Amino acid sequence: MVLKNIKSCRALKMIDKIIKNPQESREEWMLRAFRQYGRENKSDHEYQFWQHENHPILRDSAEMLEQRMSYLDENFVHAGFVESVEHWKFSIAVDYYTINKKGLLEIVSVH
Repeated sequence: MVLKNIKSCRALKMIDKIIKNPQESREEWMLRAFRQYGRENKSDHEYQFWQHENHPILRDSAEMLEQRMSYLDENFVHAGFVESVEHWKFSIAVDYYTINKKGLLEIVSVH
């Protein structure tokens, strides 16, 4: 239930930002896709932003954490949004794959 509420709140905020951002060139395409998924869903929401499945994965090793982080970065490449992981604006790959560049997100080391 907690995850559902977090996802719902974030989805509403993201859709609002998409609609209100005059520089967002993909607004029409994204909203059309979210509306289509919303119609296919059994709920009464106009848009569906997230997938409904939730498959928690235990990340109990450094290797597993690294594998999951790589998977997340690669999603944007596979979706065709960017050519390479370090080109995604919010990827931490910038910090790992480029010299003298820092990404937008601060990397916190977990020991």
